[in-house]
Amino acid sequence: MDAITLLVVALLFGGMVLYSFGFAPFLFSALPADTAGPVIRRAFPHFYLFVLTTSTVGAAVALAGDAVAAAVLGLIAITTVYARQVLMPAINRATDSGEKRRFAALHGASVVITLIHIAAAGYLIVRLGA
Repeated sequence: MDAITLLVVALLFGGMVLYSFGFAPFLFSALPADTAGPVIRRAFPHFYLFVLTTSTVGAAVALAGDAVAAAVLGLIAITTVYARQVLMPAINRATDSGEKRRFAALHGASVVITLIHIAAAGYLIVRLGA
């Protein structure tokens, strides 16, 4: 089961890194900001569903052999629900109402959460691969 968990965590890690450091920056470099923003807004719910699904599957698989990995993946899933259901709508409301400071603070929080998720998945890859 550790090999399957490792593969699921690698998929999670790769997907988060690709989206965060590849897809999102590419959109803002390839499209005008007034076009890229709405595209990113439409893509984020799918990104969060990917993270939620992958981390939940990983946690379920890890339960059979690695309680630490299961717990870390479970925490990623729980905080992803918060990011998707609470934080993302608040970011969108701040954008829509022109609240730049609020947007910056909320967006910063979402970036920190995502970076923590990436670091946690990276830790699990090293832990499971050892």
